[in-house]
Amino acid sequence: MLVLASLSCYRSQVRAGVRWDMANSGGEDLRSQEGENFLYFAYGSNLLTERIHLRNPSAVFCSVARLQDFKLDFGNPQGKTSETWHGGIATIFESPGDEVWGVVWKMNKSNLSSLDKQEGVKSGMYVPIEVNVSTQEGKEITCRSYQMTNYERVPPSPQYKKVICLGAKENGLPPDYQKKLNAIEPNDYKGKVSEEIEDIIKKGEAKTH
Repeated sequence: MLVLASLSCYRSQVRAGVRWDMANSGGEDLRSQEGENFLYFAYGSNLLTERIHLRNPSAVFCSVARLQDFKLDFGNPQGKTSETWHGGIATIFESPGDEVWGVVWKMNKSNLSSLDKQEGVKSGMYVPIEVNVSTQEGKEITCRSYQMTNYERVPPSPQYKKVICLGAKENGLPPDYQKKLNAIEPNDYKGKVSEEIEDIIKKGEAKTH
């Protein structure tokens, strides 16, 4: 667990509930950015520190946070099975009364392009959006996040579910939400994923046990 006593998250100046497509912004419109940094709300595999650091080494834990009136879902972007995960991958959609918990990472803008590449922005897998999230201390923060807009709903692979659950446990997401994640039914994929993903699962298991 990362402990950051000196790191401050910033209050959003945007009214609650506002979100918009940032696909062409290149991060320049992030109102939560400070200097060379921006805030990113992760709700899927990037909950796990080892995972996000594979491609985005500048990521530093900022806070656990809740996205209100959204729901977590899993699917194949554009109906194409993930070659990395062999099953559905996480997305969010608007759903009044529901909530999605995740982690706010503070990142250097030098990793903005690598984050977009990881999320397949150029190929249209995900689009960048801005979301307003609330920390456990009651502060509202505006963050960059990602959403699939064209996908077929399918369950995640056991490995993908494992990475999400490990990240949720590592960062102390609410116990009830962790139970919901653990209750997700994965697909019946019996093979392995890439060596680097298998490695981060092992490291994540070592950290959380």
